[in-house]
Amino acid sequence: MKRLASGLTLLALASSPALAANWTMVPAQSTLGFSGVQTGSPFQGTFGQWSAQISFDPATPQAAHIKITIATSSAKTGDTQRDEAMPGADWFDASAFPQAVFEATGFTPEGGANYQTTGTLTIRGISQKLTLPFSLVVTGNQAVAKGQVALKRTDYGVGQGNWATGDWVSFTAGVNFTLVANKN
Repeated sequence: MKRLASGLTLLALASSPALAANWTMVPAQSTLGFSGVQTGSPFQGTFGQWSAQISFDPATPQAAHIKITIATSSAKTGDTQRDEAMPGADWFDASAFPQAVFEATGFTPEGGANYQTTGTLTIRGISQKLTLPFSLVVTGNQAVAKGQVALKRTDYGVGQGNWATGDWVSFTAGVNFTLVANKN
């Protein structure tokens, strides 16, 4: 019986995500962008400060774990008025909610280099389930993931006061990323 218990413990440890390889994001090659429409004109921006904790074994993608942490005050579009407003109370409220976080466990293969993962995105203290489709190419000790998703900004409390309607800024916001990581 003791031997069976030891064998089950080893089996449990072997399938544990903790045994998957850890990967380190390469910030200089990774981007996290967003897009929207304001008064009928499309705009794009980026988050300048974000990080990723990644545990992934290509042989067991269902055991993968990822946590993306984004500094909400680092959103920039190149438009001074918009860039000054985004960290404010009506938008990201960066002083009260300095970080947005996406965390997911398990990558589901969708064929070829395509995957999806379902996790939780938290912005302004509001958490919602989010399914994120992405491509993933692993070459040697480097992985490149790319994806995009559309969000309804008001689901996360982004755009309050005069901005709560879609009159000036559309409700839909696009998020896109390229995440380059090296295996530790």
